[in-house]
Amino acid sequence: MTEPWYKDGLPFKCTGCGMCCTGSPGFVWVSEEEIVEMAKALDIPVLDFAKRYCRLVEGEISLKEDPENFDCVFLKDKKCLVYKARPKQCRTFPFWRENLRTKEDWEETAQRCEGINDDAPIIPLSSILKNLE
Repeated sequence: MTEPWYKDGLPFKCTGCGMCCTGSPGFVWVSEEEIVEMAKALDIPVLDFAKRYCRLVEGEISLKEDPENFDCVFLKDKKCLVYKARPKQCRTFPFWRENLRTKEDWEETAQRCEGINDDAPIIPLSSILKNLE
C-alpha cells in the first residue's frame, strides 16, 4: 500500500467560521445516538428534536437545512447551536475522503475553509486516518 499524498499531515484548526455549514444544499447524516446527544444539548425531548430538525432521505436521517439559503438548521449568527454535540460528519470536516483524494481537492476545500492555512497546526496522519474510519 502506498502512502497517501498527505503522509506528513495537513494544516488545520477550526476557526468556528461556519462556512462548512452554509451555502449549498446537502445532507448531514445523523445516527440515533447523535440525535439523542443533540436533543440533550438543546434540552428538548428527543421526539420533538426529531420532528423539528430531522428529515428522512431514502431511509436515512439527515438534519434539515434552512430552505432559503441551505444553511444548517443549527447555524445561527455563524455559530453552531449544538457544537459540543455536533454529528460525526461535522466533527470530521474537512478530513473527508472527497477532500483528500488529491492535493488539488484539498486546496479547493481550503478555498471554502479558513481553518486550512499555513499558520494552522499540522494534523498528523494518524488523526486524519482516524477521521476517515
